[in-house]
Amino acid sequence: MDDFIFNKILCRLLLFIICSQLSESADTLLPNQTVAIGQSLVSQNQVFELQFLSIGKSRNTFLAIRVARNGTLVISRNGSAIWIASPSRPASHPLVRLLDTGNLVVVDQEHTLWQGFDHPTDTLLPGMKLVDDLHSGVQTNLTSWRSLDDPSPGEFVFMIKNLGLPQLVIFNGENKFYRTGPWSGLQFSNMATSPNSVFQTGLNFSNGWLISITRAYDVSLFTRLKLDAAGFLQRYTMSSGRDTWNHAHTFPKDKCEEYGYCGPHAVCSIDRVQRCQCLKGFEPASPNDWDLQDWSGGCRRAEPLNCEGGDGFHEVRGVKYPDLLRFWLNVSMSLHECRAKCLRNCNCTAYANANVASGGSGCLVWIGDLIDIKQVSGADSNQNLFIRLPNSELGGTTNVEEKRRRRRRRRRPTKLVVISVTCGVISAGFIVGGILLVTRRKRLPASVSEINIEDQELQLFKFPTVMAATNGFSRENLIGEGGFGLVYKGKLSTEEEIAVKRLSRTSQQGLKEFKNEVTLIAKLQHRNLVRLLGCCIEGEERMLIYEYLKNKSLNYFVFDQNQRKLLTWPKRYDIIMGIARGLLYLHQDSRLKIIHRDLKTSNILLDGDLNPKISDFGLARIFGEDQCIATTKRVIGTYGYMAPEYAFDGKYSVKSDVFALGVILLEIVSGKKNRGFDHCDHYHSLLGHAWLLWREINILELVDECVSNTLIESQVTRCIHVALLCVQKYAQDRPVMSSVVSMLGSDGAILPDPKEPGFFGERSSSCRTSTCQETFTITELEAR
Repeated sequence: MDDFIFNKILCRLLLFIICSQLSESADTLLPNQTVAIGQSLVSQNQVFELQFLSIGKSRNTFLAIRVARNGTLVISRNGSAIWIASPSRPASHPLVRLLDTGNLVVVDQEHTLWQGFDHPTDTLLPGMKLVDDLHSGVQTNLTSWRSLDDPSPGEFVFMIKNLGLPQLVIFNGENKFYRTGPWSGLQFSNMATSPNSVFQTGLNFSNGWLISITRAYDVSLFTRLKLDAAGFLQRYTMSSGRDTWNHAHTFPKDKCEEYGYCGPHAVCSIDRVQRCQCLKGFEPASPNDWDLQDWSGGCRRAEPLNCEGGDGFHEVRGVKYPDLLRFWLNVSMSLHECRAKCLRNCNCTAYANANVASGGSGCLVWIGDLIDIKQVSGADSNQNLFIRLPNSELGGTTNVEEKRRRRRRRRRPTKLVVISVTCGVISAGFIVGGILLVTRRKRLPASVSEINIEDQELQLFKFPTVMAATNGFSRENLIGEGGFGLVYKGKLSTEEEIAVKRLSRTSQQGLKEFKNEVTLIAKLQHRNLVRLLGCCIEGEERMLIYEYLKNKSLNYFVFDQNQRKLLTWPKRYDIIMGIARGLLYLHQDSRLKIIHRDLKTSNILLDGDLNPKISDFGLARIFGEDQCIATTKRVIGTYGYMAPEYAFDGKYSVKSDVFALGVILLEIVSGKKNRGFDHCDHYHSLLGHAWLLWREINILELVDECVSNTLIESQVTRCIHVALLCVQKYAQDRPVMSSVVSMLGSDGAILPDPKEPGFFGERSSSCRTSTCQETFTITELEAR
């Protein structure tokens, strides 16, 4: 089991709430008592149960609970403490008790020394608090699980964000995924928090700051708020007479609530066919992207502002206020004074009342971009935003026809192509921004016997066709999941098997990656690259249709205890050469010079004969013929395969892919993963372990024991040697792919000595063997 800190483990266990009639069990642990596997701790009225569990596919288990004289709470492994929670004061008769609220407490003569409710994880129960108290330094939030099977901290965090006016925000790493909008004096936009018969929310303010949010405990009704692994807040309720949870709410509720869905200077409305619309006086920054319903680029001004007395304001009624990226706040100023304040500042783009209660008060001024605006209703409908515009956009002198001509000139031309001719019916479409959109089908005259197809593009699949092929995207057809979304197996009416990647609404990747993959892979043809058959673009659906490869991905074979036995050394060597040739094609031999940026074993698919095919080009980038390196602020990829210069500085090149290839080679040879690699004698990664063996001239110790009977020693040694050259710390030291392929295929070639690999440095210690045990304990320690 991973080394989780105790408060994370504890509250994740509390998620497994059993509210049905349970067998009689104690709610208290006295000194020297334990709770073992198969036993449980049940609150007095059998509301909550604490037990040792296996979660999903995880093999992790919690083994013991003990009680000590001084009440110190400890997690230990094989007798060694890995986490200690000291009590607030010394205790003479400590005990652990599970309360009917679900709170696990350490008490001493009814004085609480420690409680799990002070350390929420992904679930908020009545009585728990979200806290952001600057003066006391206390801050608590919800943190998602990493996955359904992994309760370690995930990517999403739900918290109070105090920036003049408080907001509730879900972060995905450092990026915002969802926010409520600032406190309006009545509630948070689209997230009612006023007391009612079910939730009874309590808000604690101090000098305009939101200190805490809590919900009162009600013995007749159970409720919980959970931040799931996909970043969504889920509200569940249960009445005392039932034993099943009822789903009440989800946040964000729709696409319009996902942060920045329409980009800057646009407003989102879930009730419109085209959800995003530019604010008055603005136009799409990228019209072609808007044609594809990709609104993330937002809008830009149609006419520049005139700060020298030529500007006014347009009122937008009933909206969630834009995010407080750059703003100015005065809680006592009138709305009229606020307008004058905005006009005096040439950088002011909008203003509004800071508080809408009792007719409105205060002044909130936005500086710069206006982002994450949504049309709202109900209690939020009196939130009105005043957008700054030049007078020409407010009914002044405007040449409307000239503006229309200017906007048409800004559009990139579309290209009409013929897609297919089937049974005398021609399918024609337009290419817009690199994506093929079918617009019409037409039956050819009988006199036409053949047609000249001017441009061969990807086939566009209809949504009903894909639905039928995948049996309605049934779970039986689900074969995988990645950053893009879910992957399904399907069969067309022609009996051709396909793999369908369906863009998920919670995907960390999105339309940009979708378009990137379509425009790139459609132009690539190589036996070691997966073949893209077509795509599906209908409504919000975005799907990629690939050839189906029955043997799944390389990591399914290399790291599985049974499947790895099928990979003899000759087969592993063939796979290595196939991957290298495919990467050489991308870097040098194709029409485009392409950097993959996410090369890893799970992105190497295997056909029926175990031939490798590189897949997933969502993060790939095209390089100019003479371009050597590029830099990005958006570092995306997979840890364990990232080159140092990319992970730390955002620099990527062909040498970034070479580094990833070197990692893959070592994983294929050893049958071990680079990330999470453990060894009894040191704390290095797989790369570091290989480097140590190389220097000790003991490199064959690295080889997977499953290939010992089919080993060709010279080939294995050369593959490891080349892999170490590929993973060298500095990009300039690594070979290019033409050299890699040559070195792998040359028996007698003399290779240069490798230098130290990237990330060569010992990590912190961790559990090394499957016999390690974890315990949750209150230890018996002598007072000092």
